Amino acid sequence: MGCRGIRVVGHTACLAHLAGAERDAYLAGLGPGSRVDHRGTTFAEPLLAALLDALRTPAGALRLGSADFGSAVFESDVRFDAAVFEGHARFERAEFRGGAVFHSACFKDGAGFESAGFRDLARFEWSVFEGPALFDSAVFEGDAWFEHATFKDITTFEEAVAFKGDADFGHAVFEDGSTFSSASFERQAWFRGAAFEELVRFDAATFHGRADFGSAVFGHVALFDGATFADEAHFRAAAVQGHASFSSVTFRGTVGFEGAAFAHDVGFDRATFEGRQDPGPFVCAGVVSLSGAEFGGQVTLSFAARRLECVRTLWAAPAEVRVRHATADLSRALITSPLVLAAETASFRLSDGRDLEEKAFADAPDAGVRLLSLRGTDTRHLVLADIDLSECLFAGAVHLDRIRLEGVCVFATPPSRPRRWAPGPRFTPRRTLAEEHRWRAGRPRAARGWKRAEPGAAQVGPAQLEQVYRSLRRAQEAAGNQPWAADFAYGEREMRRHDRTGTARAERGLLHAYWLLSGYGLRASRALAWLALSTVLTVLLLMWAGIPKTSPEPEATGRVPAGAGTVAFGADRTGHGNSTGDRFTGERFEKSLEVAMGSLVLRSSGQPLTTTGGHVEQASRVIQPLLLIMAVLAVRNRVRR
Repeated sequence: MGCRGIRVVGHTACLAHLAGAERDAYLAGLGPGSRVDHRGTTFAEPLLAALLDALRTPAGALRLGSADFGSAVFESDVRFDAAVFEGHARFERAEFRGGAVFHSACFKDGAGFESAGFRDLARFEWSVFEGPALFDSAVFEGDAWFEHATFKDITTFEEAVAFKGDADFGHAVFEDGSTFSSASFERQAWFRGAAFEELVRFDAATFHGRADFGSAVFGHVALFDGATFADEAHFRAAAVQGHASFSSVTFRGTVGFEGAAFAHDVGFDRATFEGRQDPGPFVCAGVVSLSGAEFGGQVTLSFAARRLECVRTLWAAPAEVRVRHATADLSRALITSPLVLAAETASFRLSDGRDLEEKAFADAPDAGVRLLSLRGTDTRHLVLADIDLSECLFAGAVHLDRIRLEGVCVFATPPSRPRRWAPGPRFTPRRTLAEEHRWRAGRPRAARGWKRAEPGAAQVGPAQLEQVYRSLRRAQEAAGNQPWAADFAYGEREMRRHDRTGTARAERGLLHAYWLLSGYGLRASRALAWLALSTVLTVLLLMWAGIPKTSPEPEATGRVPAGAGTVAFGADRTGHGNSTGDRFTGERFEKSLEVAMGSLVLRSSGQPLTTTGGHVEQASRVIQPLLLIMAVLAVRNRVRR
């Protein structure tokens, strides 16, 4: 088989097949910084040593100009340590059958190792790549050491580059864009303390062993889209100054982001988390997106963020999400196991005992968590603890009657007047839904203070809100939380009273009367006020026209039947006339009050009354006991609150 080596300039053979005298003459003509081109040449150890010795300075420093070793074969160890490549260094498709040592080497113009094969240890630690460093499709069968290396220009390890041994990039510096797309790390991949100053891409990379990015600094965007972490993945104390994307990533082992800091958004959209996970706590100054992600094992998430998006997230195992400062969205989430979303009041504590730094939230008034939407979510396994629900949209959620609200969950309240004597309607304080605010704000002649929906936002009416309030009421009744259940019962009846499509007119009239008289049996003050008013009105009417001027003396009347031995007499008190003269006296007040109090307990006072007074008494016997019952029920409900 013919030799693949390129011919030496001025000769008819490659360096490996050059005659001894001709080889010596060629090597003698070389000096530090000379250009060499030995593509396809096979180097045994003595030949490579002789070539490199010819390129050394008197002090022993190895200096090369442009060096082209494309497709060359190095049969033994290669030592380019501390070498300076002043021109472009080309090792495309080169085969290193022994160790390849480029320790502290300097590549001033660029280095090309595309499709190169490293069968043993490859050492590039402390090397400096001032030009592009290209390792596309290279195969590292042994360990690859790049710790403390500096890459000042574009760096690529893409197109199915394979690290079959340990890949160590610890404390390496990538000053320009770097790409590890589709790279395969068969064993451990170390990037601890590495600095990526520009865009770095690990999309579609496969990490079969442990991947460690602890304390790594990503000065720009970090992309891990479609990557697979088959073992542990650690980003402890990592810092990302730009956007970080883990979309469609598969985490088969544990993943850790403890102490990590994301200056912008971090996305785990459509990511898959297998096994038990406890990746936090970490801090994100932007959005943490888990939309479309799947959690197949038990998970505990703890972080501080501006916003949390969990749209269509699948929670297939018990999960606990503890958040600070965030505004969350759980629309259309798939929750098949218990999920706890809780607001963490105290700062997160790291494993070393320090508190997680939250400098990005120095301007935040508090660490509260707001939930924006549960639309389309099955909430039977959902637990919300200490969450602000004042802007949450509940309509469209499923199994709301089984949702659990723990701690201090805040709901919206009706608008209040700035001053007690200010004109306008007064609304009863209660817990209300954001959808009710939107509906009332959109009505003609709406009162001030109801919060309007954003332009184009979907709105629901009383029929849907009645169902939501009913489900929330049932959930709170099952939990024994009577105060909240009472508020939701009030909202349920309010929506039924305003529903002109599903509630008959007569029923709406009864509900209106029930609301007016006692606030649906939930407002004790209103029922007692009506009772007091009816009593006062009864007393006034009796004083005005119910008590006669004088009480007539009983008049004996009777008849003597023929042949009877006895005579029957009866007292007739019906001869009194209407009241005249001074009606509002203390004596008449006492008599009227006695009649009113007797009517309240369905007892006749025996007080002589005018015809009008008799009608007033009969009416009060119906109205006042009814109002008394409403007042008692309202007081009972108030006490239960």
